[in-house]
Amino acid sequence: MEKKKDKFFNYLKSISLNLKVSANYFADYKFNNVNDLKVFSKRMKEFESNGDTMVHDLISQLNTAFITPIEREDILALSISMDDILDGLYHTAALFEMYSVIEMDDFMLKFVDVIKTCAAEIDVSIDLLSTKKLLSIREHAIKLKEIESYCDNIFRESIKHLFTYEKDPIRIIKYKQIYEGLEEIADCFKAVANTLEKIIIMNA
Repeated sequence: MEKKKDKFFNYLKSISLNLKVSANYFADYKFNNVNDLKVFSKRMKEFESNGDTMVHDLISQLNTAFITPIEREDILALSISMDDILDGLYHTAALFEMYSVIEMDDFMLKFVDVIKTCAAEIDVSIDLLSTKKLLSIREHAIKLKEIESYCDNIFRESIKHLFTYEKDPIRIIKYKQIYEGLEEIADCFKAVANTLEKIIIMNA
């Protein structure tokens, strides 16, 4: 018989699954007009609110729990860093709507592709954490850090390209803010990786 998973691992799994589904939606959604942007932003807000509720419930349980499967602060850090990614996805979706940007350029497409990959890496890591396969998490944490470094390069290239070829100052402001939003999401992936590595060191 399969051993019942700890409730805190179940909470973390719910958060990571919501993150993966929302990242896939964010990456795969196709804009055709301004109305599509409203639908996109509204749905991302729903994912973000759902994530907030999960994190709130997890924190409530942490406050009353006598024993936790790993350190409380690590459970908290992992849940908050995943939630930060979700907040970043919603914030960036809202920028697309606010600025009526109905087409992703090549730089944005590169960003959203790796965001989808990272969300999947996190979800796998939470599965491994739940089954105490801690050493197997390391390769996923390393990949998250490698992708974050890759995103730094995309960001630098995107800003350089924007200021070299774009002549419209309003468009520069819009695109720069979207690139910055996507870059901040990548930074949050690194925070997840750092927490995973700390959990490995402390518990493996």
